[in-house]
Amino acid sequence: MTRNGIGIRTAQVRSERLTGQIHVYDGAGKGKSQAALGVVLRSIGLGINTPSNSNRVLLLRFLKGPERDYDEDGAIAALQRGFPHLIDQVRTGRAEFFGPEEITAFDRDEAARGWDVAKGAIASGLYSVVVLDEINPVLDLGLLPVDEVVRTLKSKPHELEIIATGRAAPQKLLDIADLHSEMKPQHHPTAKELLINGIEIYTGAGKGKSTSALGKALQAIGRGINHPGSTRVLIMQWLKGGSGYTEDAAIAALQQSYPEVVDHQRCGRDAIVWRNSRQELDYVEAERGWEIAKTAIASGLYKTIILDELNPTVDLELLPVEPIVQALLRKPRDTEVIITGRCQNQPAYFDLASVHSEVYCHKHYANQGVELKRGVDF
Repeated sequence: MTRNGIGIRTAQVRSERLTGQIHVYDGAGKGKSQAALGVVLRSIGLGINTPSNSNRVLLLRFLKGPERDYDEDGAIAALQRGFPHLIDQVRTGRAEFFGPEEITAFDRDEAARGWDVAKGAIASGLYSVVVLDEINPVLDLGLLPVDEVVRTLKSKPHELEIIATGRAAPQKLLDIADLHSEMKPQHHPTAKELLINGIEIYTGAGKGKSTSALGKALQAIGRGINHPGSTRVLIMQWLKGGSGYTEDAAIAALQQSYPEVVDHQRCGRDAIVWRNSRQELDYVEAERGWEIAKTAIASGLYKTIILDELNPTVDLELLPVEPIVQALLRKPRDTEVIITGRCQNQPAYFDLASVHSEVYCHKHYANQGVELKRGVDF
């Protein structure tokens, strides 16, 4: 059968890999740390439904010292309180930007401290996922020896997943990566001319679009937890019907603890939809999802709205473009809308994006026949 258009992998029962991979997210575009946070959310969700501690996560954040508050801090703290057996977090460095000429002894000591933690965590066998957030610029600044980091990552335990983020990943790290997604910023003059803010789009063939959106949701949930009543989050997902998505359990746990903060909806069949295999139910489900999203955008009740996989839904012509454009033009100024998914032709609402990251796929283990992994990829 010829497959035309965009198809989205679903969470249907399938074989999955056991071997852990090395992921690198770099580039000048937005979404790198957010993608790592999305994987954290999925991994914790998998661990909630697993009786053992086999899905423990370490979130090691370089260059993000405790002197500054970050949007995701509240949600991470809430996850740690609710599931202390599933997530550890370590922060190192000073909480401000600095260049090569401004490096201090403190910066080198903090980078070394973080790397000591990383080496111990990698060797321990206690974790299924180790996130090295912002390690790429640490290496680029020369705060850690690249050869030692590469050597340690190459000898990691067989099943351990490693995620490295940040701009300017060194070539030696990219050489050993199983997955390399580069976030490239795209600019839309129309958004600037019309003074439109708060619309973010993540598209492209690389991995990191939906996980970036989940990370963004986690950041927004953190704001809502820290400032009750000031923000609510809607996560609306198209082309992802059925069950088996590991982030569901973590989101449900946050909903139970903070029901006033987050809402989560899915629509679609639990099947891959191609242009020449569309069914009437696909149109019905797509429209149902849009009715929920349209109302949420107009209401002003939600400060962050995730429209996950809206792009391929439009690309498959399951939804018309113009109503989406009009809804985004009329959105309240303090409402953020995040839209994800690949598409062959950019719809008109891309011109309204104040942030647009094109995720380029330089490497992906799936292209080498490696199966996807529950708790990491879906």
